[in-house]
Amino acid sequence: MTSTILVTGGTGTLGRHVVPLLREAGRDVRILSRHRRESADGIEYVAGDLLKGEGIEAAVEGVEIVLHLAGGPKGDDEATRNLVRAASRAGVQHLVYISVIGADTVPVGWLTSKLGAEQAIAESGIPFTTLRAAQFHDLVLTVVEKMAKLPVIPVPGGLRFQPVDSGEVAARLVELTLDKPAGPVPDLAGPTVYGMAELCRPYLQARGKRRLMMPVRIPGKAGRAYRAGENLSLDGADAGKRTWEDFLAERLR
Repeated sequence: MTSTILVTGGTGTLGRHVVPLLREAGRDVRILSRHRRESADGIEYVAGDLLKGEGIEAAVEGVEIVLHLAGGPKGDDEATRNLVRAASRAGVQHLVYISVIGADTVPVGWLTSKLGAEQAIAESGIPFTTLRAAQFHDLVLTVVEKMAKLPVIPVPGGLRFQPVDSGEVAARLVELTLDKPAGPVPDLAGPTVYGMAELCRPYLQARGKRRLMMPVRIPGKAGRAYRAGENLSLDGADAGKRTWEDFLAERLR
């Protein structure tokens, strides 16, 4: 008899891939969600809020494995500390976390909070696995869509991305969740590195749009980090197979 797996962020972009894969593997799933939902088909929903520290005790009760996918633009470190405290008291045996490439090298607030979450997990005493991934195609598409609404698209010099398929990240996370704790594991990035202009052009072409592109410079320490490729994982990373072009061809058809 295997215990239920708790998934935070189970209704988000990544969670919508992960939960069906866990069910296919024969595991019951409990999802910590800010909104109440009816439980069905081996999926139980528990209402709570990680950042406010609400509902977490009930979510981790009787759980041996936690897959922590929940995240936001700020506060991930505090939310994770709240989860870690409850998971430790509940006797959780494996905590799996999805982080972001560059969390320890790019000095911007969102990534700094991701690093804080990583550290809270590593210092908790709970056996853990942490996977850092590149930006998902879905997020990059949201950015490109917004930029395409502008009359002129700013193109930050030296800013590059390795967008990765969220389904591939989900499959890797499920493998890690069902395996033994492994600590930090190799990053997972997409197969190709793109500049902002290279990401925008195929989208504009698919939408039948034309836009001027203007080079701009990202100032300060963050700009230097991005120009140095600190948000990339060019060595020692696992590479996904689905390209940005593949993703766009399917999403925009």
